[in-house]
Amino acid sequence: MKKTNGKVNKTVKIVAKIFEIVHWAGIGLMVAVAICSIAAGDWLMSVLDTGAASNQTLSFYGYEVTFANSAGEVSPTAILMFAIGTALICPLMAMIFRNIYLIVKKSEGTTPFNNDNVRMLKEIGIFSIVIPIVGLIMGIITSLVIGLDTVNYVHVNADGFIMGLIVLALTHIFAYGVELEKDVDGLL
Repeated sequence: MKKTNGKVNKTVKIVAKIFEIVHWAGIGLMVAVAICSIAAGDWLMSVLDTGAASNQTLSFYGYEVTFANSAGEVSPTAILMFAIGTALICPLMAMIFRNIYLIVKKSEGTTPFNNDNVRMLKEIGIFSIVIPIVGLIMGIITSLVIGLDTVNYVHVNADGFIMGLIVLALTHIFAYGVELEKDVDGLL
């Protein structure tokens, strides 16, 4: 049983670290896209015009922006707003994966019920709730900056709220586990 858990833990750590790095790199990519939309908007529009007929919407964790109008013309401002919103969401996701990695790492060979894990679980819950809020705020700002017809629809992805609430509930269970372990250690 320990070998299976060890393999699972190792896999979770590797995947979490990869996703963390990808999200940190995503910030740099979105900054580059934002700079391109400002400095080389015509070039960016020509690159995106080739695929605008088939897919006019950019989406990232519930934040969606339509970057081409009904005539197929690409809006560099829409690309800029999408890049800004995505650059704000990426660090939140990176921190979620960082905390997952650290929770698994700190729990190897010992109990997962410790104060650091409780804190990191709470942070995961908070980040999960903040992500759809950032998407909603950026959707509203994007619709005001560009116009209502360029934002596909402003919505909140309820999955983030639900996941955040589940993780916050687990936080209380883990906090209770920490207290039980203290009580057991006090008896021994």
